[in-house]
Amino acid sequence: MKIRIGTRGSALALWQADYVADRLRAAHGEALETERIIYKTTGDHILDRPLAEIGGKGLFTKELEVGLAEGAIDIAVHSLKDMPTALPPGLVLGAIPVRGDVRDCLLSRPGDALDAPKRVGTASLRRQCLASGRWPEAHIEPIRGNVQTRMGRLHEAGERRMDVVILAMAGVLRMKFPEERDDVAFQPLNPERWIPAVGQGALAIECKADDTAVIDALAAIHHPGTAACVTAERAFLRAVEGDCRVPVGGYATFDRGTLRLRAFVGAPDGSKTVVHTAIGADPEALGAEVATALLDAGGREILARLRPH
Repeated sequence: MKIRIGTRGSALALWQADYVADRLRAAHGEALETERIIYKTTGDHILDRPLAEIGGKGLFTKELEVGLAEGAIDIAVHSLKDMPTALPPGLVLGAIPVRGDVRDCLLSRPGDALDAPKRVGTASLRRQCLASGRWPEAHIEPIRGNVQTRMGRLHEAGERRMDVVILAMAGVLRMKFPEERDDVAFQPLNPERWIPAVGQGALAIECKADDTAVIDALAAIHHPGTAACVTAERAFLRAVEGDCRVPVGGYATFDRGTLRLRAFVGAPDGSKTVVHTAIGADPEALGAEVATALLDAGGREILARLRPH
């Protein structure tokens, strides 16, 4: 059997595709062959504007999903946090591998104090909200690009130079930057206080719903615990109608059959956030419960101001 793997072309995306290919070959041995096919998505083309301005989630997945629908590839490997909660007709998440690090990470120059940075770089409204709450006087700069490009903003001259850049710890670790860079300091953030994006650290393998041979092959690398967590997170996100244009976060853990979901909704300027934590057994029901609690506690008013229409 041969599985054609669709991926974006960034170093991190290629790492993710190769990770999935390695796991599949380890599970199936010589019975399975893989081929990597690279796509450039809309999100890769438009780098001069924040995601919130150009369409939000889906900008990094659409071209790959067209490839799936047309039969050019058999699976697409995504960062789960990039995926909308509703998939195109005929496509499903065929597997969710075991999750990586869920945390965000502060990147700075070694020796710099982080108590009052002047310029903080992030393309995420969620991170903008949390950073503004932590550093009310800081200027939050919307920066885009791959991990290496954003990290490089710490060392550029003039107004392009950031004091802090915020990235997902999973990407930093997958690129082995803590071991390879002595010009950058890495500080992981506690996910209880700095709540990650929905699906952060997890990979999603998308395929056709009727491709039973591929779905059967993917079952070997599916991780039920991770899948339960991200299902609860995505149910929460769907219930609050969250996307890249609203500051929301959600992080679930799974222990001996019990799920715990902690989530928040906030204003982009960090002036108000509402947080709620709940436990349950059913991922979909738990996500909906947390969403309702947050909306009733003030989240509805926050989101109404962001979406007046």
